[in-house]
Amino acid sequence: MAKPEELNFAKNDQFNTAMIPGKTARFMRTCKIWQFIRFVIINLKMLMVVSKSH
Repeated sequence: MAKPEELNFAKNDQFNTAMIPGKTARFMRTCKIWQFIRFVIINLKMLMVVSKSH
């Protein structure tokens, strides 16, 4: 029995080997709070790199 998220891939033989993200990966990709935290972290890293060059 296929998982609900696998049903879309079962319709075409071309996608049989496609990786399907797990629950954690889907949560991390769709959670607005986590995306905002990542955005802040990336911006802080960029600021550190730019400040070292000037």
